[in-house]
Amino acid sequence: MFKQIQYCATVFLFFTFFYITRLVLSEIFEDESRQVDEWLEQNDLGDYKKMFKDLGISTLSGCASPENMERLPELPAAEERRLRRAAHVLQQRLVLRQWLATHKLQHAYSKLLSLDVSSLEDVYWLEDSTARHVIDPKDFNAWCSARQSLPTGKEALQTLKLDLWSAVVKNSKHQDAWTWGGMLVVSISVCGLVTLAAMTQPALAPEAKHSLLQYVTGKYLHPPSCKVEWGWEEPQPVGETMCFTVHCFQRNGQPYPICDTDELVVNISHGTRKITAVVELGSGDPAKANTARVKFTVRTAGVYIINVLIGGQAGAGGPFRKWFAAGRVEARRSRVGRALAALVCTAQRARRLHVHPRDRFDNPAPLAHPASEGFAIEIRPVGGAVEPALAAAATFEYDAVNQRVSVALCFPRAGVFRAAICYDGVLLHNGEFDCIVLTASDTATVQRQLSARRGASFEARLAGPRARRVLCCLSAKQLLLKDYILRFIPKRITSFRLCPSTKLILSPRAEGTGPAGELTLDDGVQPPVQLWAAERDLLAATFTQLLIANCGGEDSFKNKQDFFYSEVRKAHWRLPHDKLALRVSRAELLRSSLKATKSFTVTDWCKNFDVCFQGEQGVDWGGVRREWFSLLCAQLFDGRGGLFVSSTDAPAGLVHPNPDRPPHFKLKHFEFAGKIVGKCLYESALGGAYRQLVRARLARSFLAQIIGLRVHYKYFEQDDPELYLSKIKYILETDLDASDSVPEIYFADDVYDSSGRLVVTRDLVPNGSTIRVRNDTKLKYLDALAQWRLASRWRPETDAFLRGLTLLVPDNLLAIFDENELELLMCGTEEVCVADWRAHALVSGAGRDWERRLGWLWAAVANLSAEERARLLQFTTGCSQLPPGGFQELNPRFQITAAPTFGALPTAHTCFNQLCLPDYDSYEHLVRALLWAINEGGEGFGMI
Repeated sequence: MFKQIQYCATVFLFFTFFYITRLVLSEIFEDESRQVDEWLEQNDLGDYKKMFKDLGISTLSGCASPENMERLPELPAAEERRLRRAAHVLQQRLVLRQWLATHKLQHAYSKLLSLDVSSLEDVYWLEDSTARHVIDPKDFNAWCSARQSLPTGKEALQTLKLDLWSAVVKNSKHQDAWTWGGMLVVSISVCGLVTLAAMTQPALAPEAKHSLLQYVTGKYLHPPSCKVEWGWEEPQPVGETMCFTVHCFQRNGQPYPICDTDELVVNISHGTRKITAVVELGSGDPAKANTARVKFTVRTAGVYIINVLIGGQAGAGGPFRKWFAAGRVEARRSRVGRALAALVCTAQRARRLHVHPRDRFDNPAPLAHPASEGFAIEIRPVGGAVEPALAAAATFEYDAVNQRVSVALCFPRAGVFRAAICYDGVLLHNGEFDCIVLTASDTATVQRQLSARRGASFEARLAGPRARRVLCCLSAKQLLLKDYILRFIPKRITSFRLCPSTKLILSPRAEGTGPAGELTLDDGVQPPVQLWAAERDLLAATFTQLLIANCGGEDSFKNKQDFFYSEVRKAHWRLPHDKLALRVSRAELLRSSLKATKSFTVTDWCKNFDVCFQGEQGVDWGGVRREWFSLLCAQLFDGRGGLFVSSTDAPAGLVHPNPDRPPHFKLKHFEFAGKIVGKCLYESALGGAYRQLVRARLARSFLAQIIGLRVHYKYFEQDDPELYLSKIKYILETDLDASDSVPEIYFADDVYDSSGRLVVTRDLVPNGSTIRVRNDTKLKYLDALAQWRLASRWRPETDAFLRGLTLLVPDNLLAIFDENELELLMCGTEEVCVADWRAHALVSGAGRDWERRLGWLWAAVANLSAEERARLLQFTTGCSQLPPGGFQELNPRFQITAAPTFGALPTAHTCFNQLCLPDYDSYEHLVRALLWAINEGGEGFGMI
């Protein structure tokens, strides 16, 4: 009786597992059929699912087979072309996969698809530098060998593709024969193995994470069964926070509640750039526990590759390719392609300008309507009213190929006009500019003066009670004012550098007075000079043309940088860049480097240094030279070294020349520091492996003096925050006329030694110690204090530094940048490690909402470009450079605090390296506010 029961149980168990095995194998065929259905859906061919099933096409190789394409019933011509095109693309991909499998590189198939490599022809054009990002290092040699083995001839390549396709079809047929013909044998074997496994190891299953019962019933997370629901339609404009939902399902089709242990990872890439996404698992609604919401910000137009991985397996049929287009035109981002100076035109001759429409994220934005419907121009004489007749002389045309608008300006008469180009009533970024319109004969005169070797000269009169005749001499680098001795011997009065910081301001004049009029020269360093000139317009036009020649191109930082590098190379193109041996001591790097280069000429400084450290062996292929530059900059510009010093005791503070330097530091050391900076800029101009960055955190006031700007009290906020908080803000916010409640302040500055003893009282103006500061003179006092503390105290050191710098870099070239741009030019936009930033940031806040807000912030920072991260550092710390040790050495530590506001812009306190983050209702809102703050409010001295 017992044996009969055992026999019946065995038979029952056998047929049970035979049936289960058939179900499992059926799932294999369902997977093949599901792949066919997904392929049809991805190519918008879902209407032909029934037709493919009726024809018995159930595999991808069958879909791509040319023979099966011939079996298709008659279809509309457009549909047939679309179906054949999709089949051809699929065939190319299957051939590529078979070729990879032949060389044991099949695991790189999905990664190659993410680079739009979908055929063997694409393999030819894939560069090794790009392939390194997706091919594992251990497989890269095999990849290179396989790529080199590809035939170069067209016929040979076609033969290889036919052989690979035959292998694809053969493998598919063998798989079908083995599957159907051997099902009984496999079923019996599987039944026996499963029975043995069930008796010995009840938890054994094909997936080690799941029990046998879960596997048999399909109650486990199955990545291929998951689906993605997109929250937008293509093409979606950039700028919004995109959100899509991943619906997770079990193998049996039931919803699966997703959690952190399931390791759901979303990889998003745009070219070689990785996009950080915010993943929110589950929901407050139990019915949506199987969903994961993914959010990411798109600011650059183009194709994005999205890949959803669950437990390391590709899910939901990815990778997906999503196209994002540029947004609508934004006037504040669109710009006129012109130089920074005024526009010089000839009357009754058309002058063409180009306007580059951009969206709010600086993507080229196409126009959906004629340019004349959105763009408009207003033209008026300087100091006069708008004249519609002048604006009617301008015409707009849209160039769809280059995505720009051409503006043709044709002025009917000579004069000085103010033009303003608007889009939808909003002024463009640099849309307002002056136009100096000359007659044809005056234009010819200006051209002759520009080509003259001695420059141009104009007679003028100084304005004021003691007006006298002067001579204005223009050259390529400066404008000289000369007085006449005995009315015929010229003597120099003053000079102005020909750079953007020198402003030539034209005053309004009455109609019909010709080219004569008044003008003002102001460079921010010396007192402004007012002149009256009979040929004022010609003087202004010549000044403008020379200024454009010195600055070049448009006024964006990229164009300025390209022009700067081009001019530096042009200035030294005759000098060789041969190798020059430089032997220095690591123990005494500064002294030995100064000694080794003290007799160097300009030709020697332009050569390629072959650096060798004494007592060390090694060949300098560039690495030793870069190390020498890095170590030398650290010794020169370290605030603790003594040559340069910070205004505060913080070791990571912004440094400037030290007027109280140790006795062993001489002016020649500052000149050497200038030469090193000039050498770095020269090497960067050569490009490639020669590029060198200056490792320094220079004070804003010192950078301003390099480019020829006059310093003022606002520089104290970043360069000397302690003085700014204790004295400058107090004077700005206090009523100095209240005699009883405030201390008396005079136009003088007390100088103390290290022990706090008064050394001397310095007058800021003549007899300043007797002149009291009042409300109407407080700004004058603060500017005089800044001029003394931030400039005059170390004027000899600054002049020595500039002597060394201008040995290799013409001084007029540096003047085309502002302080922030000069720092980016010298120090570069080195990639900032977000992980290091996050690890050493001090966070002040608590609560679930604050944690959510902080997670949004770090996701936004990770998605910023290198230049935007540098500007974020400038916005919060006052400098785009970090100390050598990164954020760990930043003093004070970088701080993030919760601001008691909602929806406002983030604010920064550069004195404390602090970012104040308001609350926002969405990740999109935070990203928009952060970008607005660093791009629109990043210049200047903080938002306190």
